[in-house]
Amino acid sequence: MPIKLIAMDIDGTLVDVGSRVSEENARAIAEAAARGIEIVLVTGRRFDFARSIADQIPCDLCMINSNGAVVKSKTGESRLTHLMDAGLARRVLEATTEFHGSAAVIFDRPGPRQVIVRRIDLDDPFRGPYLRRNLDFVSAVDPLTDCLAVIGGNGDNPVHISFVGGCQPIRTAKAVLENVPFASEFTLASTEYESRDFAFLDVLRRGVTKGATLAEWAALRGIAREDVMAIGDNFNDREMLEFAGLPVVMGNAIPELKALGWPVTLSNVQNGVAEAIRVYALGNHAIGETPAPLTK
Repeated sequence: MPIKLIAMDIDGTLVDVGSRVSEENARAIAEAAARGIEIVLVTGRRFDFARSIADQIPCDLCMINSNGAVVKSKTGESRLTHLMDAGLARRVLEATTEFHGSAAVIFDRPGPRQVIVRRIDLDDPFRGPYLRRNLDFVSAVDPLTDCLAVIGGNGDNPVHISFVGGCQPIRTAKAVLENVPFASEFTLASTEYESRDFAFLDVLRRGVTKGATLAEWAALRGIAREDVMAIGDNFNDREMLEFAGLPVVMGNAIPELKALGWPVTLSNVQNGVAEAIRVYALGNHAIGETPAPLTK
């Protein structure tokens, strides 16, 4: 069956270590779009943080942000939202007070109250680079639970709660949340880069995943799952890959994904996205040198 929609993760998949989309990846995506294939970026990043990546791609596209909680056009028009109830978010924060130094509450709204942290520490080894790049959207509130109060009309429901830090502390936070009495009321999305000792944990509305929202979006667009190709590299991509008729795993992906027997492309620093698109969606090797076949 011809591919009608290509869904791809951003970090560890589409971009290199410098958050750049290579010319080869951008060209392959644009060629797919020119052939009528719908392009969807599916990322854990919130919209404004992902927009600079979308702007590097010379074609129209849709963006599934925050691990499936928000769907927007490339220019920012909201298409779908699955926000977290503020009361539930408060209970999550109350159950994880020891991790508030690593936490952020994310809202879908403009301006500096979009990302709320307890303290803005630009020298933090894990969050400092993110805070510096997103400073225009960040505010500090201590205690963190106060960001869920109605302050100047901004007490709306959050998109999600995010914890960022070293792999082991974030795994500990995950274990805490998996064992709270109300764990069935939310969904956890994990991303780990063990070689860098760097991990994310997002707490979302129940049932919200990259895969669930991609399935919802494909249905709205009238595209069958058999016609969907998905490309990813980490834990939070699994549901998206499981939904797709054609799942493709990055060469730099975590071992847990590679063990599932799906096709494996080249790594993110070897233009693996372009390679997967050439082989599976375009049926040619028109960009650059002829690469080695994808492994099965």
